Amino acid sequence: MALWLSIAVITLLGLAWLARPLLGGARGAEARAEYDKRVYRDQMSEIDRDQARGVLSAEEAEAARAEVGRRLLAVDTEAARSGATGPVRAPAAASRGLALGLVLAVGLGAVGLYAGLGTPELPDLPLSARQDMRPGQDRVEAMLADAGITPEPPATQDATQLTELVVRLRAVLSERQNDERGHRLLVGALAQLHRYAEARVAQARVLAIAGDAATARDHADLAELMILAANGYVSPEAEQAIGAALQADPGDKPSRYYAGLAMVQNSEPQGAWNLWTALLKEGPPDAPWVQAIARQLPSLATALGRDLPELPAPPQPVGPAAGAPLPGPDAEAMRNARDMDPAAREEMIRGMVDGLSRRLATEGGSAQEWARLIRSLGILGERDRAAAIWAEARATFAADPAAMTDLRAAARDAGVAEASE
Repeated sequence: MALWLSIAVITLLGLAWLARPLLGGARGAEARAEYDKRVYRDQMSEIDRDQARGVLSAEEAEAARAEVGRRLLAVDTEAARSGATGPVRAPAAASRGLALGLVLAVGLGAVGLYAGLGTPELPDLPLSARQDMRPGQDRVEAMLADAGITPEPPATQDATQLTELVVRLRAVLSERQNDERGHRLLVGALAQLHRYAEARVAQARVLAIAGDAATARDHADLAELMILAANGYVSPEAEQAIGAALQADPGDKPSRYYAGLAMVQNSEPQGAWNLWTALLKEGPPDAPWVQAIARQLPSLATALGRDLPELPAPPQPVGPAAGAPLPGPDAEAMRNARDMDPAAREEMIRGMVDGLSRRLATEGGSAQEWARLIRSLGILGERDRAAAIWAEARATFAADPAAMTDLRAAARDAGVAEASE
């Protein structure tokens, strides 16, 4: 109601300002003849000043006065003949009619435009209410599931083994609900299977168990899993996780990237530009968030009318060729493992892990293979060996930030991330 009263008052004031000249007549106006006389008198005074400064000679000044005097006399003669002694006024009825027409045209036109283009029945909608209208995490995941939009399962040789691991972990954690390490392993296994909706629930449980000891990385992982589960949408719950991560560590780069993504989705392109261009400068150029920014910044620069900064080149693949499976058991071996009893299956898995460990020790390998070995040792409960491999991998790949990101994630999944840091 207050809004409509304000609009009405402003409209009336504007219309009164428009109509005032038409309704107020010519108060203060002078007749045309009087105005002309005043101008010519000013010219006479100007001629005197120019002569005094030496700009005009006596003859030139006299000729100018004669010309101005002639015009002044003509004005007097015309005024006496016409009998005009005051300003020319339009008929009062015409002025009032024009004022009324102007007020009606502007007022009714404004109302008509708002009725056609606006939404009069829409109630007030503050910023907090608009944010509340954004769909939450659960709703978005349900909508994606109904539409058949789900992450593709990984086409790797580990998928079956990881699926079995998830089943075993869930069985164990149903009896050990406060086992933080077990829940972290569950998060890692679910994430590798691209079951992000389940992984983010498990990560939320990790945070609940960790309590005040939860790190910025823990909150950032939750936000990332939520965004992956929502097919790139940053839900209000994901924003809260991003905020918690930045509160714990304002410099956390993945969280700052996701904060920029949230700004883009919330129609705050300038804030996203400021965050992302700063992250580009900080690097490293092959960091996952930098590459994600490089893909999205051109469209943001176009929307803002900005010059695009220099973007890093895409990183060259290292280790196995892109899309090539990592060395490991073939499909036939995995089918045989499913038919084994639990003890034999574990023995087979240990044999494969030991084989991978020996090969990396003698021949070396890619960061992905080292990360796979660390995770496998964590799954088998051999934390000491996992910590030793993690320490060796850190020394081997210290100069490769992208590799260190994968290795650190594997060490975290195995519960040995702090073992050598």
